[in-house]
Amino acid sequence: MSARHLVVLGTASQAPTRYRAHNSYALRWDDQLFLFDPGEGTQRQCILAGVAVARLTAIFVTHFHGDHCLGLPGVIQRRALDARAVEDPAGLPPLPVYYPSDGQDYLDRMRTVSIFHDTSNLEPRPVDGPGPLAGVGGLDLSAAALDHRVTTYGYRVSEPDGISLDTERLAEAGLAGPIVGRLMTDGQVEGPNGLVHLEDVSRPRPGQSMAFVMDTAPCPGALELAEGVDLLVCESTYCEAEADLAHRYRHMTAGQAGQLAANAGARRLVLTHFSARYPDTATFVAEASAFHDDVVAAEDLAVIDVPPRV
Repeated sequence: MSARHLVVLGTASQAPTRYRAHNSYALRWDDQLFLFDPGEGTQRQCILAGVAVARLTAIFVTHFHGDHCLGLPGVIQRRALDARAVEDPAGLPPLPVYYPSDGQDYLDRMRTVSIFHDTSNLEPRPVDGPGPLAGVGGLDLSAAALDHRVTTYGYRVSEPDGISLDTERLAEAGLAGPIVGRLMTDGQVEGPNGLVHLEDVSRPRPGQSMAFVMDTAPCPGALELAEGVDLLVCESTYCEAEADLAHRYRHMTAGQAGQLAANAGARRLVLTHFSARYPDTATFVAEASAFHDDVVAAEDLAVIDVPPRV
C-alpha cells in the first residue's frame, strides 16, 4: 500500500535531551524510503520507529555538523550487516548518499571509522552547488544553498506532474475496464460513443513535493525549496525571545519558520531541531501559527502525513 509520510526519528539540535534524540528523519514516499540528516543514535531510533535501514533508497546530509551526521557510521554498518542476510549474491542495491562536496573527507572518515566488512554498497553523490540532482525512483530531486556557518544544502523531493481521471466523464464516454488503460497509454481510443481523447476525461494533477530546510538563517535558498510544497520540514532552533542567538548562529526562530511557510505557500509546516533550552514546544507552535495555519511540532517517533491532494 502506498504511503507518504515523515517518520520523525529525532528532534534535538546540538545536544540531545532525555526526551529528544539527535535530529534525524525518514520520509516514506510510496516505494521510496529516504533518510535525512542521520544524527547520533539514528540506528536505534529506526528500530523503535519501524524503519528498516536495509530498505533505504537514498540518504541526504545537509552539512557535516555532528548532530546531522554522526549516526551515519551506524547506519552504514547496519546496512552492511543486513546485506549479508540477503539471498541475492549481488547484495543490496546501490544506496545514493547526497552531501556537500567539500565535506568529502568527513564522509570518507565515517565510512571507515571502525573495522567492518563494508557491503553497504553506498553510492556517493556529492553536491557541488544548487540545482537539480540525479533523481531516485522517478522523483525529481534538487538542492539549494542555505545560510549557515558551514556549507549547507537543503533538499526538495518532487513528484512529476500527472493527470487524474474524471470518473463521471469516463462514464459519460462509456469507458470502463481495460480500455481505460489503453487510453492512458495511447492518448485516445475509439469508445462506444465515439473517439475519446485523454484530455477529454482527465484533469491536470500537480505532483506533490516535500522540502527539507535545516540549519539556516532565512535566505533565498530556503524560500526556493519551500515554494508551494505540500510538506515543509524546517528547523526552528529558537523562539523569538532568542532571536539574537538565532542570528548569531545562523538559525531560524519559530516565527521565521512560520513566515517562510506562509511566504512560500507551503501547505503543512513541521517544526523541529529544537534547542535543549526549551522543555516543550508550545511556544514554537504559537509563534509559527501567527503566520501559518497548519503547523506541527515534531516529536520523536511521530508519524506526520504529507497532506493529500483533494
